[in-house]
Amino acid sequence: MFIGHFGIGFGAKAAAPKVSLGSLFLASQFVDLLWPTLLLLGVERVNIVPGIMRVSPLEFVYYPVSHSLLAALFWALLIAGVYQFLHHYPRGAMVLGLAVVSHWMLDAVVHRPDLALYPGSPYFVGFGLWSSLWGTLAVELLIFGVGAGLYIRTTEPVDRTGVVALRVLVIFLLVIYLGNLFGSPPPNVTALAWIGQAQWILILWGYWIDRHRRMVVINDRQEIHT
Repeated sequence: MFIGHFGIGFGAKAAAPKVSLGSLFLASQFVDLLWPTLLLLGVERVNIVPGIMRVSPLEFVYYPVSHSLLAALFWALLIAGVYQFLHHYPRGAMVLGLAVVSHWMLDAVVHRPDLALYPGSPYFVGFGLWSSLWGTLAVELLIFGVGAGLYIRTTEPVDRTGVVALRVLVIFLLVIYLGNLFGSPPPNVTALAWIGQAQWILILWGYWIDRHRRMVVINDRQEIHT
C-alpha cells in the first residue's frame, strides 16, 4: 500500500490539529521510510518478481526490523515518545503512534502472508488484496479520498501557496500511485531502495503545506493549529 498511508496522514490532522501534516506523513509512512535504508545496508531483503501478485512485483523475503508487528509497535512508541518529549502534546503523540501502527494494519490487508508478528516469528500475516487490481484501487483510493477530504474540510489556506501546494501534492501522489500500478517494475533492488528514499520529499512537502494552512474554527472548543 502506498497512497492509503498518506490518506491516514491527511485524515489524522482532524484528530490532532496541532500536529503538522509533515509529522503525520512521517508517522504513517515511517516503516516504509526506514525500509529502503535497511535494504541498502543489507539488513532486510526483497526480490523483484514480476507477476507474483497482480498489483506488486515485490517478494518480501525478510523485513522484520521495519515491518513486523512488534517492530511497528516499538517504532510507534518511539515516535510518540519523542514527539511528547519535544512538544508536550499527549493527543498528538497518541495520534502519531496510532498512525505508525496503522501502516502495519493496512499492509496486512494488501500483502501476501509475509508480515511477521515479531523477528523470528514462524507466523506471518497477509490477506492478499494485491491479488486484485480493482479491489486494491477501491480500498486505497477510498482511504486516500476520505483522508484528503478530512484535511481539506478541517483546514483552510492562509495564502495561495496553501491552495496550490496541496492540490499539486494530491495530484502528484495520484500520478505516482498509478505509475506504480501500471508502470514497469524497478530494474533492481538498489534502484527500488533509492526510489523509496525519495519519499522524504513528500514529508517535507507536508510540512511546507501545513505552514500555509490553518485549522477551520468550528466552535470554541476546537483546537487551533499554531
